[in-house]
Amino acid sequence: MTTVQSTTSSAAAASAASTASQMAATQDRFLALLVAQMKNQDPLNPMDNAQVTSQMAQLSTVSGIDKLNSTVQALSDSMTAAQSLQAASMIGHAALVPGSEIALLSGQSDAALQLAQPADKVTVTITDSKGNVVRTLELGAQDAGVIGFQWDGTDSTGAPLADGKYTFSATAVLGGKSSTPTTLSYGIVNSVSLTSAGAMLNMGSLGEVGLGEVLQIL
Repeated sequence: MTTVQSTTSSAAAASAASTASQMAATQDRFLALLVAQMKNQDPLNPMDNAQVTSQMAQLSTVSGIDKLNSTVQALSDSMTAAQSLQAASMIGHAALVPGSEIALLSGQSDAALQLAQPADKVTVTITDSKGNVVRTLELGAQDAGVIGFQWDGTDSTGAPLADGKYTFSATAVLGGKSSTPTTLSYGIVNSVSLTSAGAMLNMGSLGEVGLGEVLQIL
């Protein structure tokens, strides 16, 4: 965590120094050109004060934009550092993220759904690695939001199934109209990587997941 923070801070400092150097060089070039222009102006047709004021205003505008860009970049770097530290603290923890995988271990398995609206009836269908339906769960009426459920690892006949990875899907019915809830899987955060899109969580078979996609941390 300290290494991530130090690296981000160093990059931010280098970026700020580079921006400041560019601004100073731009101002120096402008002043040099303005002085040369005034020295070589036609005495019979001197520069208009309005022209000088206009050029100074342009420099001020450019400098202001550079400063704004520098401020925005510094804010972005600060947010990236905070996000990195937050993501690193999740390593080793279980997180609930969008996914259709449900892992069975010693006859126990947990997953969840996200309903955009209430439902009169919610049905979960669990399939094995070959695509065969092994169990159908009726969750009944549910309110909108995240709905957790458990599967005891048995098939439709009550026989226990082997531990391993299964997949699931769901349907919701409200007023006779069907909809498809978002399926959510639990997984362990193994590592964190920093990308141009922000911090990404490596969750094994669930793949890489953005920090903003995490709905719950255990």
